[in-house]
Amino acid sequence: MISVKNIIKTYTNGDIETQVLKGINLEVQTGEFLAIMGKSGAGKSTLMYQMSILDEPTSGEITIDGTDILSLSTKEKTEFRLNRLGYVFQDYALVPELTAIENIMIPLLMRGLSTSDAREHSLLALEDVGLSHRVDNLPSQLSGGEQQRVSIARAVAQDPIILFADEPTANLDSASSMNIIDVLMELNKRGQTIVMVTHEKEYTLHCNRIVFLEDGKIIKEEKLR
Repeated sequence: MISVKNIIKTYTNGDIETQVLKGINLEVQTGEFLAIMGKSGAGKSTLMYQMSILDEPTSGEITIDGTDILSLSTKEKTEFRLNRLGYVFQDYALVPELTAIENIMIPLLMRGLSTSDAREHSLLALEDVGLSHRVDNLPSQLSGGEQQRVSIARAVAQDPIILFADEPTANLDSASSMNIIDVLMELNKRGQTIVMVTHEKEYTLHCNRIVFLEDGKIIKEEKLR
C-alpha cells in the first residue's frame, strides 16, 4: 500500500541544516496496522507527514497504492489527500462552531457529495465510533475522547485507503486513550490500513508491527501478529 525509499528530510534555518530523516526505507501492507514509535525528536511525526503527503521530503521516493506521489502537482496532491487518505491529529482539529455531524460532513461536501448523502455517510461514521447520540453536539459539549472519536469518524466517513493517526491519544486520559485504540482496532479488523504515531508502547499491542525510530533512522522493527 505504501512504499518509502531512501527518504531524507532536511530543514534549513539560515546557514544551519538539520537532517531529521536520514534515508528511511519502509513498506506498509494493505490492511496493516503499523505503529511508528520513538522518543521525542526521533522523527516519528516527520516521517508520517512525508508518507501522508502533508509535507514533501528533501529526496527519496514515495508510492501509495501504485501512485508516485512526489510526481503529482500541488493540485493533484490535494485531490489525492481529499479523496483517498484520512487523518486524525492529536488536537482533534474540529471546527468549534459546527456540530459533530457538520464537522464530519465538511470534507464530504468538498468532494462533491450532496448534503443528504454527506449526512448519511456522516451518521454511519458516528455510529461506527459509538457517538450516534452526539450528532448535534458542538465540540465544546464533548469530552476530549468524544472529540477524538468525531475526528476519527470524519476521517473514515471518506472511506480512505489509509488512515494516518498522529499521536491520537496524546491529550487523553488512560480510559479515553484505550477507547480510541479500541475504535482503531475495530476499524483495522474491517480491513482499514492504519499508520499510527505514538510514544506509548501499551497502545501498540493490537498493531501488526512496530517500527522504532531513533535520530531519524529506523533502528528496529517488531512484528506482533
